[in-house]
Amino acid sequence: MRRAERLFRLVNEMRTRSVSRAEDLAAQFEVSVRTIYRDIAHLQGSGLPIEGEAGVGYLLRPGFDLPPVTFTHEQIDALAVALSFAESLDDPVLASAAKEVRAKIQATLPLPELRQLADAPFYSLRRRTGAPEFASAVRTAIRLRRMVRMTYTDGHGQRTDRVLRPLAIWNFDEGWMFSGWCDLRQTFRTFRFDRVAQLVVTDQVFERDDRKSLRAFLDSDRCRA
Repeated sequence: MRRAERLFRLVNEMRTRSVSRAEDLAAQFEVSVRTIYRDIAHLQGSGLPIEGEAGVGYLLRPGFDLPPVTFTHEQIDALAVALSFAESLDDPVLASAAKEVRAKIQATLPLPELRQLADAPFYSLRRRTGAPEFASAVRTAIRLRRMVRMTYTDGHGQRTDRVLRPLAIWNFDEGWMFSGWCDLRQTFRTFRFDRVAQLVVTDQVFERDDRKSLRAFLDSDRCRA
């Protein structure tokens, strides 16, 4: 890893920690502790608001942000693959947004002829299943942390009214699903969009609760429709 790239990643890593020990940073970047000391001294000398000292720990003062930087070729490839998948989705809003993101990023790249994102040769081929009717509403509810009310028909044909905290949307070749904490069952549930008869995003904001969070859902085995 080049030093310039390591310095950039070092700053980003410090932004995620309250206090950073040189030993931990050295292990993270697979360099010596002495190298971390030199890197921190260089960053401090460049004017970055890093407090602390060797043997104690370092703190990057909140509010600091890095100016935009270029991407490596591998990072450009990763973006191209991800954007290609988003552009292939049945959801026209997300597909259009992905195309706009591609154009915006390409316009900011130095030497665009060497870091080509607009015409990157990576493609995502999927079987079209049709955009789910309530996908946009569920995305909005997830973003705003709003409770959702819906009428749902399960696999046995039984219709129930549900209130849930929406947490995630899944897209498969077979169709679309979304997951959340169901107040009716008092556990996590995953629902098929094509079984939703009605869905309304309410004004009720759900509070943060680690037991009912996306992380808790991903760590659980309760992902069933």
